[in-house]
Amino acid sequence: MKLGILSRSPNAYSTQRLKVAALERGHEARVLNTLRFGIDLAGDEPDLQFRGKQLSDYDAVIPRIGASVTFFGLAVVRQFEQMDVYTPNTAAGIANSRDKLRSIQILSRHEIGIPRTMFVRDRKDVKPAIEGVGGAPVVIKLLEGTQGIGVILAPDNKVAEAVVETLQSTSQNVLIQQFIAESRGRDVRALVVGDRVVAAMRRVAQGDEFRSNVHRGGRTELVELDDEYSRVAVQAAQIMGLRVAGVDMLESDRGPLVMEVNSSPGLEGIETATGLDVAGAIIDFCASQVAFPELDVRQRLSISTAYGVSEVHIHDGSSLVGKTLDEGLADRDIKVLTLNRGPKVIPNPKGSREMEAGDRLVCFGKLESMRDLVPARRRRRRPKVQPLPDEPIPAEYADGS
Repeated sequence: MKLGILSRSPNAYSTQRLKVAALERGHEARVLNTLRFGIDLAGDEPDLQFRGKQLSDYDAVIPRIGASVTFFGLAVVRQFEQMDVYTPNTAAGIANSRDKLRSIQILSRHEIGIPRTMFVRDRKDVKPAIEGVGGAPVVIKLLEGTQGIGVILAPDNKVAEAVVETLQSTSQNVLIQQFIAESRGRDVRALVVGDRVVAAMRRVAQGDEFRSNVHRGGRTELVELDDEYSRVAVQAAQIMGLRVAGVDMLESDRGPLVMEVNSSPGLEGIETATGLDVAGAIIDFCASQVAFPELDVRQRLSISTAYGVSEVHIHDGSSLVGKTLDEGLADRDIKVLTLNRGPKVIPNPKGSREMEAGDRLVCFGKLESMRDLVPARRRRRRPKVQPLPDEPIPAEYADGS
Protein backbone atom coordinates (compact mmCIF):
# COMPACT_ATOMS: atom_id res chain seq x y z
CA MET A 1 0.00 0.00 0.00
CA LYS A 2 1.25 3.47 -0.88
CA LEU A 3 0.00 5.76 1.87
CA GLY A 4 -0.12 9.53 2.13
CA ILE A 5 -0.43 11.18 5.55
CA LEU A 6 -1.94 14.65 5.15
CA SER A 7 -0.27 16.79 7.79
CA ARG A 8 1.44 20.16 8.17
CA SER A 9 3.42 18.83 11.15
CA PRO A 10 5.70 16.02 9.93
CA ASN A 11 7.48 15.82 13.29
CA ALA A 12 4.31 15.65 15.41
CA TYR A 13 3.97 12.48 17.51
CA SER A 14 0.81 11.24 15.78
CA THR A 15 2.16 11.85 12.28
CA GLN A 16 5.44 10.11 13.05
CA ARG A 17 3.74 7.14 14.69
CA LEU A 18 1.50 6.58 11.67
CA LYS A 19 4.46 6.79 9.28
CA VAL A 20 6.63 4.43 11.36
CA ALA A 21 3.76 1.94 11.81
CA ALA A 22 3.21 1.89 8.05
CA LEU A 23 6.90 1.39 7.27
CA GLU A 24 7.19 -1.40 9.86
CA ARG A 25 4.42 -3.25 8.02
CA GLY A 26 6.14 -2.98 4.66
CA HIS A 27 4.03 -0.16 3.25
CA GLU A 28 5.31 2.94 1.51
CA ALA A 29 4.40 6.08 3.46
CA ARG A 30 4.96 9.78 2.88
CA VAL A 31 3.89 12.85 4.86
CA LEU A 32 2.24 15.39 2.53
CA ASN A 33 1.84 19.02 3.56
CA THR A 34 -1.87 19.70 3.14
CA LEU A 35 -1.34 23.29 2.01
CA ARG A 36 1.07 22.37 -0.82
CA PHE A 37 -1.61 20.69 -2.94
CA GLY A 38 -3.12 22.18 -6.04
CA ILE A 39 -6.60 20.96 -6.97
CA ASP A 40 -6.56 20.40 -10.72
CA LEU A 41 -10.02 20.92 -12.20
CA ALA A 42 -8.86 21.59 -15.76
CA GLY A 43 -8.41 18.03 -16.99
CA ASP A 44 -10.78 15.35 -18.16
CA GLU A 45 -10.76 13.65 -14.74
CA PRO A 46 -10.13 14.73 -11.13
CA ASP A 47 -6.45 15.25 -10.36
CA LEU A 48 -4.10 16.81 -7.81
CA GLN A 49 -0.78 18.58 -7.98
CA PHE A 50 1.73 18.57 -5.15
CA ARG A 51 4.45 21.20 -4.95
CA GLY A 52 3.58 22.24 -8.50
CA LYS A 53 3.85 18.78 -10.05
CA GLN A 54 1.29 16.11 -10.81
CA LEU A 55 0.77 13.88 -7.79
CA SER A 56 1.81 10.27 -8.20
CA ASP A 57 -0.64 7.45 -7.48
CA TYR A 58 -1.63 6.74 -3.88
CA ASP A 59 -3.72 3.87 -2.58
CA ALA A 60 -4.88 5.59 0.61
CA VAL A 61 -4.55 8.82 2.57
CA ILE A 62 -4.99 9.50 6.28
CA PRO A 63 -6.09 13.10 6.93
CA ARG A 64 -4.50 14.86 9.91
CA ILE A 65 -6.01 18.26 9.19
CA GLY A 66 -5.75 21.07 11.72
CA ALA A 67 -8.72 23.29 12.46
CA SER A 68 -6.98 26.34 10.99
CA VAL A 69 -6.90 24.79 7.49
CA THR A 70 -10.20 22.94 7.59
CA PHE A 71 -11.70 24.53 4.44
CA PHE A 72 -8.75 23.87 2.15
CA GLY A 73 -8.00 20.53 3.80
CA LEU A 74 -11.55 19.32 3.17
CA ALA A 75 -11.24 20.33 -0.48
CA VAL A 76 -8.07 18.23 -0.78
CA VAL A 77 -9.67 15.20 0.88
CA ARG A 78 -12.74 15.61 -1.32
CA GLN A 79 -10.52 15.58 -4.41
CA PHE A 80 -8.83 12.37 -3.27
CA GLU A 81 -12.32 10.86 -2.91
CA GLN A 82 -13.17 11.89 -6.47
CA MET A 83 -9.95 10.14 -7.56
CA ASP A 84 -11.14 6.92 -5.80
CA VAL A 85 -8.32 7.02 -3.24
CA TYR A 86 -9.32 5.41 0.04
CA THR A 87 -9.56 7.55 3.17
CA PRO A 88 -10.89 6.30 6.53
CA ASN A 89 -12.36 9.75 7.23
CA THR A 90 -14.27 11.40 4.43
CA ALA A 91 -14.47 15.14 3.87
CA ALA A 92 -18.12 15.07 4.91
CA GLY A 93 -17.28 13.19 8.11
CA ILE A 94 -14.51 15.61 9.02
CA ALA A 95 -16.79 18.58 8.33
CA ASN A 96 -19.48 17.06 10.54
CA SER A 97 -17.10 16.59 13.46
CA ARG A 98 -15.47 20.03 13.16
CA ASP A 99 -18.80 21.81 13.63
CA LYS A 100 -19.94 21.19 17.22
CA LEU A 101 -23.48 22.30 16.44
CA ARG A 102 -23.78 20.15 13.34
CA SER A 103 -22.38 17.09 15.12
CA ILE A 104 -24.89 17.39 17.96
CA GLN A 105 -27.72 17.91 15.46
CA ILE A 106 -26.72 14.69 13.69
CA LEU A 107 -26.30 12.63 16.86
CA SER A 108 -29.55 13.90 18.41
CA ARG A 109 -31.76 12.03 15.93
CA HIS A 110 -30.18 8.69 16.78
CA GLU A 111 -30.15 6.64 19.97
CA ILE A 112 -27.02 8.41 21.21
CA GLY A 113 -27.02 10.07 24.61
CA ILE A 114 -25.84 13.70 24.63
CA PRO A 115 -26.02 16.41 27.30
CA ARG A 116 -29.05 18.65 26.88
CA THR A 117 -27.99 21.45 24.56
CA MET A 118 -29.45 24.71 23.24
CA PHE A 119 -28.29 27.12 20.57
CA VAL A 120 -29.85 30.58 20.35
CA ARG A 121 -28.91 33.91 18.81
CA ASP A 122 -31.29 36.55 20.15
CA ARG A 123 -30.48 37.81 23.65
CA LYS A 124 -34.16 37.42 24.60
CA ASP A 125 -33.82 33.68 24.07
CA VAL A 126 -30.75 33.22 26.29
CA LYS A 127 -32.61 32.93 29.61
CA PRO A 128 -35.18 30.36 28.30
CA ALA A 129 -32.29 28.39 26.77
CA ILE A 130 -30.45 28.21 30.10
CA GLU A 131 -33.63 27.04 31.80
CA GLY A 132 -34.20 24.58 28.94
CA VAL A 133 -31.01 22.66 29.74
CA GLY A 134 -31.85 22.51 33.45
CA GLY A 135 -30.53 25.83 34.73
CA ALA A 136 -27.19 26.74 36.26
CA PRO A 137 -24.56 25.59 36.55
CA VAL A 138 -24.29 25.33 32.77
CA VAL A 139 -21.44 24.82 30.34
CA ILE A 140 -20.96 27.45 27.64
CA LYS A 141 -18.95 26.39 24.59
CA LEU A 142 -17.58 28.32 21.63
CA LEU A 143 -18.38 26.44 18.43
CA GLU A 144 -14.84 27.04 17.16
CA GLY A 145 -13.02 26.09 20.38
CA THR A 146 -10.55 23.19 20.62
CA GLN A 147 -8.56 21.43 23.37
CA GLY A 148 -10.81 22.90 26.06
CA ILE A 149 -10.32 26.49 24.91
CA GLY A 150 -13.60 28.41 24.85
CA VAL A 151 -15.35 26.14 27.37
CA ILE A 152 -16.72 28.00 30.40
CA LEU A 153 -18.60 26.75 33.46
CA ALA A 154 -21.12 29.37 34.58
CA PRO A 155 -22.11 28.84 38.25
CA ASP A 156 -25.45 30.68 38.20
CA ASN A 157 -28.02 31.94 35.73
CA LYS A 158 -27.01 35.60 35.88
CA VAL A 159 -23.37 34.80 35.15
CA ALA A 160 -24.41 32.44 32.34
CA GLU A 161 -26.58 35.12 30.73
CA ALA A 162 -23.77 37.68 30.99
CA VAL A 163 -21.17 35.33 29.50
CA VAL A 164 -23.39 34.32 26.56
CA GLU A 165 -24.39 37.91 25.81
CA THR A 166 -20.77 39.07 26.00
CA LEU A 167 -19.58 36.35 23.62
CA GLN A 168 -22.45 36.98 21.22
CA SER A 169 -21.65 40.71 21.20
CA THR A 170 -18.25 39.79 19.72
CA SER A 171 -19.96 37.73 16.96
CA GLN A 172 -19.11 34.40 18.62
CA ASN A 173 -21.45 31.44 18.24
CA VAL A 174 -21.96 29.57 21.51
CA LEU A 175 -23.69 26.46 22.75
CA ILE A 176 -25.45 26.30 26.12
CA GLN A 177 -25.11 22.82 27.55
CA GLN A 178 -26.21 20.89 30.62
CA PHE A 179 -23.53 20.45 33.29
CA ILE A 180 -23.18 16.77 34.23
CA ALA A 181 -22.19 17.10 37.89
CA GLU A 182 -21.74 13.38 38.53
CA SER A 183 -18.92 13.16 35.96
CA ARG A 184 -16.80 15.13 38.47
CA GLY A 185 -14.36 16.57 35.94
CA ARG A 186 -13.79 13.24 34.24
CA ASP A 187 -14.49 11.94 30.77
CA VAL A 188 -13.65 8.89 28.64
CA ARG A 189 -11.83 9.00 25.31
CA ALA A 190 -12.51 5.94 23.15
CA LEU A 191 -10.36 5.49 20.06
CA VAL A 192 -12.55 3.93 17.36
CA VAL A 193 -11.04 2.21 14.34
CA GLY A 194 -13.56 0.70 11.94
CA ASP A 195 -16.24 -1.08 13.95
CA ARG A 196 -14.41 -1.47 17.26
CA VAL A 197 -12.81 0.47 20.09
CA VAL A 198 -9.08 -0.29 19.95
CA ALA A 199 -8.11 1.70 23.05
CA ALA A 200 -9.75 3.77 25.78
CA MET A 201 -8.59 6.03 28.56
CA ARG A 202 -10.16 8.14 31.27
CA ARG A 203 -9.10 11.79 31.54
CA VAL A 204 -9.30 13.39 34.97
CA ALA A 205 -9.22 17.14 35.62
CA GLN A 206 -6.80 18.39 38.24
CA GLY A 207 -7.50 20.78 41.12
CA ASP A 208 -10.45 23.13 40.62
CA GLU A 209 -10.35 22.69 36.83
CA PHE A 210 -13.50 21.05 35.44
CA ARG A 211 -12.04 20.49 31.95
CA SER A 212 -10.26 17.17 31.68
CA ASN A 213 -8.28 17.89 28.50
CA VAL A 214 -4.65 16.75 28.68
CA HIS A 215 -3.65 20.17 27.28
CA ARG A 216 -5.21 21.71 30.41
CA GLY A 217 -3.24 19.52 32.80
CA GLY A 218 -5.64 16.56 33.02
CA ARG A 219 -4.11 13.20 33.83
CA THR A 220 -4.92 9.98 32.01
CA GLU A 221 -5.56 6.45 33.19
CA LEU A 222 -6.41 3.15 31.57
CA VAL A 223 -10.10 2.25 31.54
CA GLU A 224 -11.98 -0.88 30.47
CA LEU A 225 -15.16 0.07 28.63
CA ASP A 226 -18.31 -2.00 29.04
CA ASP A 227 -20.37 -3.03 26.01
CA GLU A 228 -22.69 -0.01 26.20
CA TYR A 229 -19.87 2.54 26.13
CA SER A 230 -18.15 0.69 23.29
CA ARG A 231 -21.40 0.48 21.30
CA VAL A 232 -22.11 4.18 21.71
CA ALA A 233 -18.56 5.15 20.73
CA VAL A 234 -18.57 3.05 17.55
CA GLN A 235 -22.08 4.12 16.59
CA ALA A 236 -21.33 7.81 17.15
CA ALA A 237 -18.21 7.63 14.97
CA GLN A 238 -20.00 5.79 12.18
CA ILE A 239 -23.02 8.11 12.26
CA MET A 240 -20.62 11.02 11.77
CA GLY A 241 -19.05 9.29 8.77
CA LEU A 242 -15.71 8.52 10.46
CA ARG A 243 -13.82 5.23 10.55
CA VAL A 244 -11.02 6.59 12.74
CA ALA A 245 -12.18 8.85 15.57
CA GLY A 246 -11.70 9.81 19.17
CA VAL A 247 -15.10 9.78 20.89
CA ASP A 248 -15.30 11.75 24.14
CA MET A 249 -18.01 10.61 26.56
CA LEU A 250 -19.16 11.67 30.02
CA GLU A 251 -19.95 8.99 32.58
CA SER A 252 -23.43 10.06 33.68
CA ASP A 253 -26.16 8.51 35.82
CA ARG A 254 -28.09 7.75 32.63
CA GLY A 255 -25.17 6.12 30.82
CA PRO A 256 -22.60 7.42 28.33
CA LEU A 257 -23.18 10.95 27.01
CA VAL A 258 -21.23 11.89 23.90
CA MET A 259 -19.56 15.30 24.09
CA GLU A 260 -17.49 15.31 20.93
CA VAL A 261 -16.33 13.14 18.05
CA ASN A 262 -12.81 14.06 16.96
CA SER A 263 -11.71 13.24 13.41
CA SER A 264 -7.98 13.77 14.09
CA PRO A 265 -7.47 12.34 17.58
CA GLY A 266 -4.02 12.67 19.10
CA LEU A 267 -2.26 9.35 19.64
CA GLU A 268 0.37 10.24 22.23
CA GLY A 269 -1.89 10.42 25.26
CA ILE A 270 -3.85 7.26 24.55
CA GLU A 271 -0.83 5.17 23.50
CA THR A 272 1.02 6.28 26.64
CA ALA A 273 -1.95 5.56 28.90
CA THR A 274 -2.76 2.16 27.40
CA GLY A 275 0.57 0.92 26.05
CA LEU A 276 -1.26 -0.14 22.87
CA ASP A 277 -0.14 0.28 19.27
CA VAL A 278 -3.04 2.45 18.16
CA ALA A 279 -1.18 3.76 15.10
CA GLY A 280 -0.61 0.18 13.96
CA ALA A 281 -4.33 -0.60 14.30
CA ILE A 282 -5.14 2.39 12.07
CA ILE A 283 -2.64 1.31 9.41
CA ASP A 284 -3.87 -2.30 9.46
CA PHE A 285 -7.45 -1.12 9.05
CA CYS A 286 -6.59 1.13 6.10
CA ALA A 287 -4.69 -1.72 4.42
CA SER A 288 -7.72 -4.00 4.78
CA GLN A 289 -10.08 -1.41 3.34
CA VAL A 290 -7.96 0.17 0.60
CA ALA A 291 -9.89 -1.61 -2.16
CA PHE A 292 -13.14 -0.02 -1.01
CA PRO A 293 -12.94 3.77 -1.41
CA GLU A 294 -15.95 5.84 -0.41
CA LEU A 295 -18.76 5.88 -2.96
CA ASP A 296 -21.06 8.87 -3.20
CA VAL A 297 -24.38 7.08 -3.59
CA ARG A 298 -26.12 10.21 -4.86
CA GLN A 299 -23.63 10.54 -7.72
CA ARG A 300 -23.97 6.89 -8.66
CA LEU A 301 -27.78 6.95 -8.56
CA SER A 302 -28.21 10.20 -10.48
CA ILE A 303 -28.55 8.31 -13.76
CA SER A 304 -32.01 7.07 -12.78
CA THR A 305 -34.72 9.10 -11.10
CA ALA A 306 -36.91 6.00 -10.77
CA TYR A 307 -34.66 4.35 -8.17
CA GLY A 308 -33.36 5.66 -4.88
CA VAL A 309 -32.62 5.02 -1.21
CA SER A 310 -35.21 5.48 1.51
CA GLU A 311 -35.84 4.51 5.12
CA VAL A 312 -38.89 2.37 5.83
CA HIS A 313 -40.34 2.16 9.35
CA ILE A 314 -42.28 -0.96 10.34
CA HIS A 315 -44.95 0.30 12.73
CA ASP A 316 -47.46 -1.53 14.90
CA GLY A 317 -50.32 -2.81 12.78
CA SER A 318 -48.31 -2.77 9.55
CA SER A 319 -49.17 -5.53 7.10
CA LEU A 320 -45.41 -6.23 6.86
CA VAL A 321 -45.10 -7.38 10.49
CA GLY A 322 -44.43 -11.13 10.51
CA LYS A 323 -43.56 -11.27 6.81
CA THR A 324 -40.09 -12.09 5.57
CA LEU A 325 -38.09 -9.50 3.67
CA ASP A 326 -38.54 -11.56 0.51
CA GLU A 327 -42.33 -11.80 0.97
CA GLY A 328 -42.90 -8.16 1.75
CA LEU A 329 -40.23 -6.27 -0.16
CA ALA A 330 -38.17 -8.31 -2.64
CA ASP A 331 -41.26 -8.99 -4.75
CA ARG A 332 -41.69 -5.20 -5.04
CA ASP A 333 -38.14 -4.80 -6.41
CA ILE A 334 -36.94 -3.41 -3.08
CA LYS A 335 -33.59 -4.49 -1.62
CA VAL A 336 -32.94 -4.04 2.11
CA LEU A 337 -29.42 -2.72 2.69
CA THR A 338 -29.51 -2.58 6.50
CA LEU A 339 -32.03 -3.48 9.17
CA ASN A 340 -32.00 -1.44 12.39
CA ARG A 341 -33.62 -3.22 15.34
CA GLY A 342 -33.20 -1.18 18.50
CA PRO A 343 -29.48 -0.49 18.93
CA LYS A 344 -28.56 -3.43 16.68
CA VAL A 345 -27.67 -2.86 13.02
CA ILE A 346 -27.90 -5.86 10.68
CA PRO A 347 -26.19 -5.25 7.31
CA ASN A 348 -27.44 -7.01 4.17
CA PRO A 349 -30.05 -9.09 6.07
CA LYS A 350 -31.19 -12.39 4.65
CA GLY A 351 -34.48 -12.47 2.77
CA SER A 352 -35.82 -15.10 5.18
CA ARG A 353 -35.62 -12.71 8.16
CA GLU A 354 -39.04 -11.74 9.53
CA MET A 355 -39.91 -8.10 10.07
CA GLU A 356 -40.96 -6.85 13.50
CA ALA A 357 -42.74 -3.74 14.69
CA GLY A 358 -40.19 -1.03 15.36
CA ASP A 359 -37.76 -2.16 12.67
CA ARG A 360 -36.19 0.55 10.52
CA LEU A 361 -35.04 -0.57 7.08
CA VAL A 362 -32.69 1.30 4.77
CA CYS A 363 -33.84 0.23 1.33
CA PHE A 364 -32.85 0.64 -2.31
CA GLY A 365 -35.43 0.17 -5.00
CA LYS A 366 -38.12 1.74 -7.12
CA LEU A 367 -39.29 4.94 -5.46
CA GLU A 368 -42.86 4.34 -6.56
CA SER A 369 -42.82 0.90 -4.91
CA MET A 370 -41.58 2.42 -1.65
CA ARG A 371 -43.97 5.38 -1.65
CA ASP A 372 -46.70 3.71 0.42
CA LEU A 373 -44.11 2.26 2.84
CA VAL A 374 -42.57 5.58 3.82
CA PRO A 375 -44.27 6.86 6.99
CA ALA A 376 -46.25 10.08 6.88
CA ARG A 377 -44.36 13.05 8.20
CA ARG A 378 -44.88 13.25 11.94
CA ARG A 379 -46.56 16.44 13.06
CA ARG A 380 -45.24 18.03 16.20
CA ARG A 381 -47.67 19.38 18.75
CA ARG A 382 -46.73 22.81 19.92
CA PRO A 383 -46.27 22.89 23.68
CA LYS A 384 -48.19 25.47 25.61
CA VAL A 385 -46.06 28.56 25.83
CA GLN A 386 -45.62 30.12 29.25
CA PRO A 387 -45.33 33.91 29.04
CA LEU A 388 -42.16 35.61 30.16
CA PRO A 389 -42.70 38.38 32.75
CA ASP A 390 -42.29 41.16 30.20
CA GLU A 391 -43.91 39.50 27.20
CA PRO A 392 -47.58 38.63 26.50
CA ILE A 393 -48.52 35.30 24.93
CA PRO A 394 -48.67 35.67 21.14
CA ALA A 395 -52.24 35.41 19.91
CA GLU A 396 -51.54 32.37 17.71
CA TYR A 397 -50.35 30.36 20.76
CA ALA A 398 -52.99 31.56 23.19
CA ASP A 399 -55.08 28.38 22.95
CA GLY A 400 -52.01 26.10 23.12
CA SER A 401 -52.74 24.52 19.72
